[in-house]
Amino acid sequence: MYKDMTQRRMALGNDSSVKEFILLGLTQQPELQLPLFFLFLGIYVVSTLGNLGLMVLIVLNPHLHTPMYYFLFNLSFIDSCSSSLITPQIMVSFVKQNIISHAECMTQLFFFAFFIIDECYILTAMAYDRYAAICKPLLYQVTMSHQACHLMLVGVYVIGFVGAMIHTGSVLSLTFCDGNIINHYVCDVVPLRKLSCTNTATNELVVFIVVSINVIVPTLAIFISYTLILFNILGIHSAEGRSKAFSTCGSHVIAVSLFFGASSFMYLKPTSSSVDDDKVATIFYTIMGSMLNPLIYSLRNKDVHIALRKTLKNRIFT
Repeated sequence: MYKDMTQRRMALGNDSSVKEFILLGLTQQPELQLPLFFLFLGIYVVSTLGNLGLMVLIVLNPHLHTPMYYFLFNLSFIDSCSSSLITPQIMVSFVKQNIISHAECMTQLFFFAFFIIDECYILTAMAYDRYAAICKPLLYQVTMSHQACHLMLVGVYVIGFVGAMIHTGSVLSLTFCDGNIINHYVCDVVPLRKLSCTNTATNELVVFIVVSINVIVPTLAIFISYTLILFNILGIHSAEGRSKAFSTCGSHVIAVSLFFGASSFMYLKPTSSSVDDDKVATIFYTIMGSMLNPLIYSLRNKDVHIALRKTLKNRIFT
């Protein structure tokens, strides 16, 4: 494998631009590749079934046609797409040399950034929905009307599109002279920037600003929402009321902590950090998050349990 990669790299030595990239994958240790292949296959199956199953439940059960589950449906859709974009790439690198064209790499980078940014803002929309439901219950139907929810969702995808275009454009502006071996399993801004033979200072500044906005703004919005929710819950005299309020927010807090914690570590850290740390961080906020979110939002959710029982009962007796 290394001989083939060296030959490809030498062949590109006299060319001014790279036509294809080689994704090294998660590890180069042969003894780990087969076990890891089956591990990620299992994760991918669980993630796909969990997200698609949750989406089907929400569609089939009218009592789940609420703003909370409207956003949860879109979170599951984003997680399913993100997992399908990344996990197969990791699995391919375990069984063969993973070669990807320049155009395919840029396309993968665009959708990778698009889904990650979308998840930042869909989690923010879900936090605002919980704030409206707990702190402003009398105005909830007006605040979270169908039109308001649709506009928020359009905003989520528009921001994702703009952010992805900026990330992709920043990489397209770089020149890759003879380096085409990406020490990663996905085309991402950071590993691609390390291959550039031109000055990347401007690129780093642009990416840092965009990432900072897409992490700090949602984080602040979520923090403010949950601070207000906490003060409101502490003012509830009924223990049952407090318990119900905490239970509706607990799942979302776990999902937010996992996603923003890992993504902040990946993009807001010093550029000199370990590549292996980057790979692990990416796994946590993409693949593991996509697998865990359906479990986080369904295991302690009575509405989902009722919907699942109804759906299974209807399918068994029809």
